[in-house]
Amino acid sequence: MGNKQEELEATVLLESYDIVANTETWCDESHDWSVAIEGYKLFRRDRRERRGGGVTLYVKEWIESEEISIKPSLVSVERVESLWVTVKGQTNMRYTVVGVYYRPPDQDGEVHEVFYNQLQVASQLQALVLVVLGSWFLNHPDICWKVYTDRNTQSRRFLQCVDDNFLTQLVEEPMRREALLDLVLTNKEGPVEDSKVEGNLGCSDHGKIEFRIVGSIYKTSRTETLDCKRPNFVLFKKLLGEIPWARALEGKGAQESWAIFKHCFLQAQDQCIRKSKKSGKGSRRPVWLSRELLKKLKRKKEVYTEWKKGLTTWEDYKDTVRLCREETRKAKASLELKLARDVKVNKKGFFNYI
Repeated sequence: MGNKQEELEATVLLESYDIVANTETWCDESHDWSVAIEGYKLFRRDRRERRGGGVTLYVKEWIESEEISIKPSLVSVERVESLWVTVKGQTNMRYTVVGVYYRPPDQDGEVHEVFYNQLQVASQLQALVLVVLGSWFLNHPDICWKVYTDRNTQSRRFLQCVDDNFLTQLVEEPMRREALLDLVLTNKEGPVEDSKVEGNLGCSDHGKIEFRIVGSIYKTSRTETLDCKRPNFVLFKKLLGEIPWARALEGKGAQESWAIFKHCFLQAQDQCIRKSKKSGKGSRRPVWLSRELLKKLKRKKEVYTEWKKGLTTWEDYKDTVRLCREETRKAKASLELKLARDVKVNKKGFFNYI
C-alpha cells in the first residue's frame, strides 16, 4: 500500500471491518514489519521477481480463518496474483471463501485461463464464494454490465466464465468517473447486501467497495498474544548477545540478513516472553491515532457522502482527502521520531510499538 498504509490502518479500525481485501499492494519482504494491523490476521501474496502488484486480505483475529490453495490439476498458479481464504461459520453452518485477484494490464492470455480455472474450482465448493477483482475495468473497458455486452474476444471469454460458473457481479456504482474499476463476484447473491462505493484511500483515484455478508455468524476463537507485562529482558539480551553476528551475517545480502536476524529474534522472544490467550472482537487503537485525527477521518467520509448527493464539490472533497493524508502521516512520523529520540529512557515504549 506504500504511502496509504497509515490511513488504511486508521480506516480499518475506525470502520471495524471484519474482512479487508487490497490489490496493488507493492509489498515485498522489506514490508513484513509495516503492513500488520493490530487485531487482524494478514494473508499476503506478493508479486515475484518484479515490482508492483500483489494482494492482501486482513481478517479479524477472532474470526476463524485460514488460507487455502485453489490449484487446478496440472496447472501452475505461480504467475496468478490471487489469494483465497476460508472463513468458518458456527457449527452446522457453511463456510465462506473470500478471494482477491489483481490482473496487471500486460498479463497474457495463458494466465487469464489459469485464473478462470481457479474461479471454476472455487464456484464448485459448497460455500458462499466472494471474489474481489482489482482494476478489472482497465483490462475490459468495453464490458457494459447493465446490458451485459462486450466488444472483444478477451471480454467475451471473461463473461463466458462468469456465466458458466453462475456468478453474479455486485458493483453498480462507478469508482472513478464512469468506470467500474473493481468488481465483486459471488455465487450466491442473497447473503450479500448493501454493496456500495465509498470514499478514496489517501489520494488514490479508486473508491473503495463496502458490502455486508448476512446469515453467517462467525465463531470466535482464542488468539495467542505476547504477555509483555513480565518479560525477561535480561535473558533476552543474553541470548541475542551470544550470537556471533559478524560470522552469521558474513557475505549475506540485506534481505537474507534480515531473515536470519528475524529468526533469531523470534526464537529468543519465545523463550523470554510468555504468551497469553485473549478472546474478543475489539482492536486496540494505534498510539498515533488521536481522537482529533479520528474526527477528521470521519469528516472525510461525510464529505464524500455529501458529494454523492450533490451537496458539495469534488474539489472540496479532494481538499479534505489531502488534509487527512497529511495529518495521518504527520501523526505517525511525529510519534516514531519521539520514540527514536527517547529510546534510551523509554525502551519499553519503543519495543511495544514495534
